[in-house]
Amino acid sequence: MSTVAKLHDDEVEIDAQLVARLLAEQFPQWAGAPIEVVTASGTDNVTFRVGEELAVRLPRTVGSQGQVEKDLAWLPKLAPHLPLAVPEPLALGEPGAGYPFTWGVYRWLDGEPFELDQLADPNATARDLAEFIRCLQTVDITGAPVPPDNPFSRGTPLAPRDAMFREALDQLRDEFDVPLVLAAWEASLAADTYTGPPRWVHGDLMSGNILVANGKLSAVIDFATAWAADPAADVLTAWWIFEGDSRRAFREALEVDPITWTRARGWALSLSMIAIPYYRTRIPGPVDTTHPFITDLLEDFKADN
Repeated sequence: MSTVAKLHDDEVEIDAQLVARLLAEQFPQWAGAPIEVVTASGTDNVTFRVGEELAVRLPRTVGSQGQVEKDLAWLPKLAPHLPLAVPEPLALGEPGAGYPFTWGVYRWLDGEPFELDQLADPNATARDLAEFIRCLQTVDITGAPVPPDNPFSRGTPLAPRDAMFREALDQLRDEFDVPLVLAAWEASLAADTYTGPPRWVHGDLMSGNILVANGKLSAVIDFATAWAADPAADVLTAWWIFEGDSRRAFREALEVDPITWTRARGWALSLSMIAIPYYRTRIPGPVDTTHPFITDLLEDFKADN
């Protein structure tokens, strides 16, 4: 198995041979099974399927450490309350075989990354995901982790992102309707005060973290950004994975009020706008889909105003 491609200079090289060595050294009961990299692995971790029943997940960088420990502490408490499968951590691996971080062994979850056009009923799926979010929000937050003090932490105020947003827009002023973008952004800033109690949020309900099997939702994975925060954090998925009727079905099922909707739209807009200059010089591929996404957000803003 070839080494997984590195995205940044500080990434550790990870391949199937490394996984085999780690399992043989620390969990011999799971050693010897076929190991295959999951091509849809995210940017923070690399996932391998081990045999038919297991997955091994390894952080790519020092900044990605700690998720297995978090999963072991919280997913067994969240899972019983949720209507979809979530990762089931089985063991915490230690550094070894030349690999410097802790890592995790999980139960394998069947399913493919979310694609709207492969759903049997997109509107029903939107309602199902809204129900998952609603159930997550009802779980007791006592002792729950909170967002780190970072302007990119989902479920936190938009205001700390204002300077970054305006700097990015200034770099992209020839590519967008600047007055319209600013109007949408400033409307979001005006809605940027959440006064309710913190709720559990997943924080990263993008297509790669939502699995589909047989045309229906089957699991939600990657709880790295799960913590107690502003529930608007999980409304972002309305734009990330839905459109048209399915987006409306999601909004209605979750009963999202206009202020929360506006705040969430500002989060989606700022993430996308700030990402374009950053990724254009690093990983240009994903930027190709960002302009239409921003156009969709701006159309949503115009429809609400």
